[in-house]
This record gives sequence, structure tokens and C-alpha cells, in this order.
Amino acid sequence: MSEYLETTKAVYKDAAVQPVQGLCCTTNPIWQLPGLEIPGKMLEMNYGCGTTVHPRDLVNDPAVLYVGVGGGMELLQFSYFSRRKGAIIGIDAVPEMLAVCYRNFEEAETLNPWFSSDFVQLKAGDALNLPVDDASIDIAAQNCLFNIFKPADLTQALTEMYRVLKPHGKLVLSDPVCETEIPEALGEDEKLRALCLSGSIPLDAYVKKISDTGFGTIEVRAKRPYRILDPAHYDTPHLIYIESVEICAIKDPMPDDGPCVFTGKTAIYYGSEDYFDDGKGHVLLQNQPLSVCDKTASKLAALDRNDIFISPSTYFYDGGGCC
Repeated sequence: MSEYLETTKAVYKDAAVQPVQGLCCTTNPIWQLPGLEIPGKMLEMNYGCGTTVHPRDLVNDPAVLYVGVGGGMELLQFSYFSRRKGAIIGIDAVPEMLAVCYRNFEEAETLNPWFSSDFVQLKAGDALNLPVDDASIDIAAQNCLFNIFKPADLTQALTEMYRVLKPHGKLVLSDPVCETEIPEALGEDEKLRALCLSGSIPLDAYVKKISDTGFGTIEVRAKRPYRILDPAHYDTPHLIYIESVEICAIKDPMPDDGPCVFTGKTAIYYGSEDYFDDGKGHVLLQNQPLSVCDKTASKLAALDRNDIFISPSTYFYDGGGCC
């Protein structure tokens, strides 16, 4: 295993033994679901930068894989939607983190009469070699882990997630991204990389990594402020602004003209007819917004019509799109 990954394991071993509030999490509100009580230790160990738990993904008792278990909070949240033995698989490379997770589930059982620890299978393993069968998972997720990986390892981690997903299965990710080039000294700092501070890449580069893996549909669901690296505290000549992003990549067939990437663009037809049909499967009703992927937005814009408005990317997408 690479030295920087050994450093990462050491950081999270320490974080399992002694929880570090705010280690890499944002101030996003925690999902409040009826009848769900989250143990305090799980909240303290919320080592993520967003959420990967979206109820619209979790219909029909899906089989869920979560890599990098933390204190088990998202595993518990996933269990809320798949209440059957072994429906949720949690993978972690840090034995101490798995042990804490087991103990947290025991407390969760006392707080939640509906919850049973056997809903979750905890397994030792890592993202680069998942101990999971091919095409066996409906939802695969990771929160603030993949940004730690260097390029070759990131490719391998995404390839593993793609392998274990069923056709049309979803990979849900939450990670920091950064549009400013990270100075080499910061990028090579193993501790900063483990703390999710210096491994971020631009969003477009991250989306390309995902699409190059084979995912035919990619949704950018949210983007939020995350961290500042400033010259007074870090080895950088300029201010570095880092954001957290939530992405859903779907194992759909790859379209001939490339992936459908939704970044929150909307088309609005405001002409005199009841609707506009581009003849390629996209129908815009008069003055009704339609979410469109970036490809479709570009093609509609290229028509150079004076009765179709295309919004900029909002980096917020919650379904209902053109494709």
C-alpha cells in the first residue's frame, strides 16, 4: 500500500480511538427522519463533507455498499430504508473504525426499536479491492474518501465501484473539489491529504474521471463552500477555496455522443407556440422549465433561437431531466 494511504489509515485509527469533531465535515444539517435517533458518538464521528443518503435513491429495499464507515451514521441512515439482514455492507481498512462502528450499532439498537445490527455487514477491506461480488449492489456510496486518492488510485476506486454495481445502479459520492491548482508541496503532504485538504481536483476533472470509468449519466446534485487554505497557515502563495460536491453517477449505457452530465442547467421555451420539439426527444412546454444535461443545453443554444433561454449551471440537480 502507498505511504500516503498508510498515513490516512493512521489518521483515521486515531480518529476512531478519540473522535475529532469537525475533522473533515461541513455544517450540513443531518437528515432528520421519523423514528430515527442517531447516537451521539456517531454524530461526533461524522467524518464526511456532505451526505450520500437520498431517499429518492432508496426505494425497494436496495442493497447498499458504503466504503469508509466512520462512526456508522450513514450506514444507520441507509438501514432506515433497507430493513433486512445484510442489506447494507460497510467496508473499512481501519480495524479500530470497524470496532467503534460495532459498538455504535449496539447503542443505535437501544435508541431505535426498528433497527437491528444484522441489517449491516461490516467487512475489512479497502476501496481499491472491494470484497464484494460483481453486479451485486444497487447503491454504492462514499463520503469524503476518494479525494484522498492520487490519480491512479482514484481510477482504481471508481473502477471497483463500477464493477460491483448492478446495471443502472447508482454511485453516490460526496467529496471536496477545487478549481485552483493545489501547490505541489500541499498535494504531496500526506497528513493534509488524509485530512481531505489537499487532494481536491477541479469538478470537471472529477466528472471526467467518473465518465471515463463508464458511467453514462452523471448528476451534480449539490455544491457548497467547504474550506479555505490561506498563506498564513499553509504552504501556498495564494488563497485556495475548496468546495464540497455531491454527485450521483449511474451505471447507464454510455451514449454514442458521450455521457449525460447534469450540472443544474435549465431550458425555458417562451415562444408563441404551445411547445417546442427539437426532434431529438426534447420537448419544451411553453414557459415551463426543463432540466437539461450539459450536452442538450449546448445543442439547444446552438440553434440560436430568440425564444429559448438556457440557464447557467446551478450545480444543483434533483431529477426530472431531459434524458
